[in-house]
Amino acid sequence: MSEWKMANKPSGDSRTRSSISIFVVIGLCGFFYLLGAWQRSGFGKGDSIAMEITKSGADCAVLSNLNFETHHGGEIKTGDSAINTKVFKPCNPKYTDYTPCQDQKRAMMFPRDNMVYRERHCPTQEEKLHCLIPAPKGYVTPFPWPKSRDYVPYANAPYKALTVEKAIQNWIQYEGNVFRFPGGGTQFPQGADKYIDQLASVIPIQNGTVRTALDTGCGVASLGAYLWSKNVIAMSFAPRDSHEAQVQFALERGVPAVIGVLGTIKMPYPSNAFDMAHCSRCLIPWGANGGQYLMEVDRVLRPGGYWVLSGPPINWKTNYKAWQQPMEDLQQEQDNIEKTAKLLCWEKRHEKGEVAVWQKSLDANACHRRQDESQATICKSNPDDKMETCITPFPSDAAGERLKPFPDRLHAVPPRISSGSVPGVSVDAYLKDNSQWKKHVKAYKRINSLLDTGRFRNIMDMNAGLGGFAAAIHSSKLWVMNVMPTIAEKDTLGVVYERGLIGIYHDWCEGFSTYPRTYDLIHADGVFSLYKNKCNIEEILLEMDRILRPEGAVIIRDEVDVLIMVRKIVSGMRWETRMVDHEDGPLVSEKILFAVKQYWTVDGGNSTSIQ
Repeated sequence: MSEWKMANKPSGDSRTRSSISIFVVIGLCGFFYLLGAWQRSGFGKGDSIAMEITKSGADCAVLSNLNFETHHGGEIKTGDSAINTKVFKPCNPKYTDYTPCQDQKRAMMFPRDNMVYRERHCPTQEEKLHCLIPAPKGYVTPFPWPKSRDYVPYANAPYKALTVEKAIQNWIQYEGNVFRFPGGGTQFPQGADKYIDQLASVIPIQNGTVRTALDTGCGVASLGAYLWSKNVIAMSFAPRDSHEAQVQFALERGVPAVIGVLGTIKMPYPSNAFDMAHCSRCLIPWGANGGQYLMEVDRVLRPGGYWVLSGPPINWKTNYKAWQQPMEDLQQEQDNIEKTAKLLCWEKRHEKGEVAVWQKSLDANACHRRQDESQATICKSNPDDKMETCITPFPSDAAGERLKPFPDRLHAVPPRISSGSVPGVSVDAYLKDNSQWKKHVKAYKRINSLLDTGRFRNIMDMNAGLGGFAAAIHSSKLWVMNVMPTIAEKDTLGVVYERGLIGIYHDWCEGFSTYPRTYDLIHADGVFSLYKNKCNIEEILLEMDRILRPEGAVIIRDEVDVLIMVRKIVSGMRWETRMVDHEDGPLVSEKILFAVKQYWTVDGGNSTSIQ
């Protein structure tokens, strides 16, 4: 049988489950051995299970029943066993690709002007589903990176429309039981790699100066997929089903992407964050609304950052007939873009064929003078998220100029911290956080030995803080979506970007802007304590289950009483869980809950898939 077919074949052989879940047995044995060693050295107390394993030298494989209580030093209580655990039933199969805040039926109730209907519109409390989103029949674990860049199992996203609509543009091809992605795009049918080489002749992509990119209207995110080999990480976004399943395909490939659109709401990213922004025939009317969308790109682009536009209206004199658009309209659109770019202090660095590149100024003083002379409207402090036709002021610390090239910037002190721009976060606090997360991740790897092997490609940190978890786990085999809860005490997402990482603002009382089954591992540090009394914890856990792949893993750090509540809820969600002590020992009230989501599909299949 071919490698592709083997990778896509669900198996009923229970032995194959060990390839996915055995890390729980192996890792916990290592953890308990460590607890025994701590007891012998006088550090911590150890527990009876740890001591028995240490004394007998027992083979870890004998722990076939994983439903045992881990050490809790007398602090973890299981609660009243007489209380029945709520069992969550599977949702109707029609919800297989359910995205709560981008539901198509609800979207059609909103105006089409300025893409309002494609923005986030979340369900009311009464509309929320309280069931488990099923995986489609035949679902399998995606191929590991880098193979996943080029091949996606058909069963995971069984939609062929793009293979017809984009057939001549090299986006995607259907071959038997897989989709193949040749790396093409509407503006680069010869391949994203050659297109990137063209950009690299103007933009310093190769030397780490450009690390974070924003790809608007990303299609299947081939640009982001191929930028990865240049050590550039792209935040790609596109509307839900503008072309069928494009963001879903991107995430199946292992490329960062979210469902999103430029409409009336600001993008959920911090100001002065990205090193580069890109639009390849993304169909965004850049010259409309007084240049409002360009002003929004300017807001999230750091000083010295680059904006790339390929396709209409660039070189309209040559291409207007092929584009089947009136010359006058294309000329007016380009004139509006050039006018707004000048107002924003962007300098055009390159225009050749259908590709143009601008660079945002690093000279704040010169830019202020230009904007004063033109009487441009400067943005004021805006408490809501509505997009405005105004120019975001330059950062006071000129952070973009002082960023180190990647990977040096990953652990260097970010300019926002060294300049004191983040209240309550000193340089010492940042360095301590870095050290702490290295320690945490080292402990995680003792429990889950597959953490940095490539088994987990798409990772989410639900409460990213300073990005310490993502920095400590950093690898070419994986990427982390760093989520900054909108109710967090400190807004540190800008710091995350200065480290060369990516992330997004989000309120966990609502659904996340992604398709189901798009993350391999979810990390949640203090999330449930943060949202206690803010919204229903059960709904947050159901959302985690929705976006987690079958046989995906979860790591939750929180106070012991919170984890007991969480563990009770997820016991009815087909999750296998183990609670362990903090790495500093059983006397620390914070504990860690490890979980694995069981494999099951819409047809009731519960076999473990083969990779």
